[in-house]
Amino acid sequence: MTAESLVNPIATAEERDAEASVRPKRLAEFVAQERVREQLEVLLHSALRRGTPPDHILFSGSPGLGKTTLAMIVAAELGGGLRMTSGPAIERSGDLAAVLTSLQAGDVLFIDEIHRIAKPAEELLYSAMEDFRVDVIVGKGPGATAIPLDVEPFTLVGATTRSGLLTGPMRDRFGFVGHLEFYSGHELAALLMRSARILGVPVEQDGIVEIAGRSRGTPRIANRLLRRVRDFAELRADGVVTLATAQAALKVYDVDAIGLDRLDKAVLMALVSSFGGGPVGVSTLAVAVGEQPDTVAEVCEPFLVRAGLLARTPRGRVATPAAWRHLGLIPPPSANGIFSGGVGAAPDLFTADDEADDRP
Repeated sequence: MTAESLVNPIATAEERDAEASVRPKRLAEFVAQERVREQLEVLLHSALRRGTPPDHILFSGSPGLGKTTLAMIVAAELGGGLRMTSGPAIERSGDLAAVLTSLQAGDVLFIDEIHRIAKPAEELLYSAMEDFRVDVIVGKGPGATAIPLDVEPFTLVGATTRSGLLTGPMRDRFGFVGHLEFYSGHELAALLMRSARILGVPVEQDGIVEIAGRSRGTPRIANRLLRRVRDFAELRADGVVTLATAQAALKVYDVDAIGLDRLDKAVLMALVSSFGGGPVGVSTLAVAVGEQPDTVAEVCEPFLVRAGLLARTPRGRVATPAAWRHLGLIPPPSANGIFSGGVGAAPDLFTADDEADDRP
C-alpha cells in the first residue's frame, strides 16, 4: 500500500468491513462535532415527539469527517430505513423518481455529493422535498403528459464537500445545515482509543497520540493509519502500538511528522525546486509530479493550505516560508517578502478565489 492510498484509497472489502465496524451507530457514540451533534439531537428528538419527519438535513465539510456516518445515525435515531445513493449516480430524473417512489414512510434518503446531481433530477427533487410529490413525464413532444405521484413522507440527508456549488433553491430547501470541522488531536486520540478497543488492538497512549498527530484532522485517515500501524506492530514488533512502533510504521508508509505523504512532499518540492516557490498554476504543478490536476487540487492542496505550507493566489500556487523550512531548505528573501507584507506582496493572498487557477 502506498502513502497516497492511505489518504484516498480504493477500499477493499476487508477495509470497508473494518471501517464499518468502528463507525458510531448512535449520536451518543459520535466523537467531536459537539455543536452539530447537539443541534442534530434537538432536531431529531423533537421530530420524534411530534411523530413527524424532521426537516431535510445537509452536511458539508471535507471528505472523511463523518457525513455518511451521521446520515446512518439519523436513520438509526429515527428508527427508519436508509436508502443511499450519490449525486453522480443520478443522471436522469426517472432514476430519482424510482428511488423516491420506493421509499416507505419515515425512511431516510441519503444523497452523497449532492452538488453533482443532474439538473433535471434536482428540479424533480424540489417538489419531493416540499410537497412529497413527483411529476413523472410520460411521452415526448406536444403529447407529453405529467403524471403526479405521491411520495411517502421522508427525510433527505444530503452531503457535500463543495457547498458553494449547490444552487440557491436546493440549499434553501434544507431545514438544517451542519458544517463539519476538522478534528483536534485530542478528539482524534479519543476516537482512535475507541477504534482500538473495537478492533482489539493493544495500544499505549503515546502511540495513539502519535497517530492522531499525523492524521490531518480526519477520522477516516486516523482509522486507516491505526490499521497500518497495527499490521506493522504484529509483524515487526510485539503487537502493541507504542510510540516507537507508530513512528517506525509511519516512516515505512512515508507519512511524516505532520501528516504529509509522498505526494504532498513531491508537490511542495516541485513548487520550490522547479518553480522557485511559485506562483504556478495547479495544472502545471500536476504535470510536474505526474498526477491529474484534480488529484493535486482536491487531495493534496486543501491540507497543504490548512497547514500553512501553500497559498492560493490570483496568479497561482505559492509556497510559504514554512514549506521551504519543512523541506529543510532556506526560503529566499522573495518568499519572506511576499508573506510579510513587503514589496510585491500579493493582496488578499490567503482569501483568493479557490477557482482562480489554470485548470480547464
